[in-house]
Amino acid sequence: MSPELVADLEDLVLRLSSLTTRREGFSRTAAATLTRLANSGPTRLTELAAAEEVSQPSMSGLAARLVDQGLMHRGSDPQDARVVLLSLTPAGRELVAHRREARTQRLSAALSDLPADDVTRIAAAVPALTRLADALRRSTKEVSR
Repeated sequence: MSPELVADLEDLVLRLSSLTTRREGFSRTAAATLTRLANSGPTRLTELAAAEEVSQPSMSGLAARLVDQGLMHRGSDPQDARVVLLSLTPAGRELVAHRREARTQRLSAALSDLPADDVTRIAAAVPALTRLADALRRSTKEVSR
């Protein structure tokens, strides 16, 4: 594999991430946690900490702040009251939807400024990039075992 390709791709991923994601007062971990809850539903605090690669005490502190902001609800698992389950409040769901819509608008506007040939090439690359993301996800899980 070409080291230049890897370096170029790494740079591009970082640039795209920073350009499409506005912090709007939230850390990347907070935004990722809210998005994960929106996509997966109520989740154990320990699972969120592992998924976001932070310590359980760090996730507990983040969860407390998001609960205080009215974006997340802290509850218990009906099958095991010792387990903390986190879920989004309606305000949390609205915030995630707003942030997703803002990203969609930024990407749509940028794509509309590109020549049609570039948009076609980008669209053709999406399946390969999706497979790359899946491969990275698998390799991350294997390393964390």
